[in-house]
Amino acid sequence: QVQLVESGGGSVHAGGSLRLSCAASGRTYSAYGMGWFREAPGKEREFVAAILWSTGSTYYADSVKGRFTISRDNAENTVYLQMNSLKPEDTAVYYCAARKPVVGARIRDAYDSWGQGTQVTVSS
Repeated sequence: QVQLVESGGGSVHAGGSLRLSCAASGRTYSAYGMGWFREAPGKEREFVAAILWSTGSTYYADSVKGRFTISRDNAENTVYLQMNSLKPEDTAVYYCAARKPVVGARIRDAYDSWGQGTQVTVSS
């Protein structure tokens, strides 16, 4: 099992930036990659971005492409999500997750460990 702790959420105005961090501990060697998902009130949890530990290959949802950047620090077992040009529709609880060695970076079922979530609020 991989333990994940997110941090860095907060409240910003539209156009602002935030950087989320996700620190992994425990059986980190079992994680194939990491992903960020978000869940807005009344909506399904949706994919935001993902990265592979080994190659650093990245994947993004169309809604955040060009605004968000996912990165990782293998030595620190930490993944980051830099969020720029934030919009009110980015408001959600953001979760990081550890991915199993299966296909489907954008699919919830490809992930088997989840953090507790961090709130991001963007006001207009």
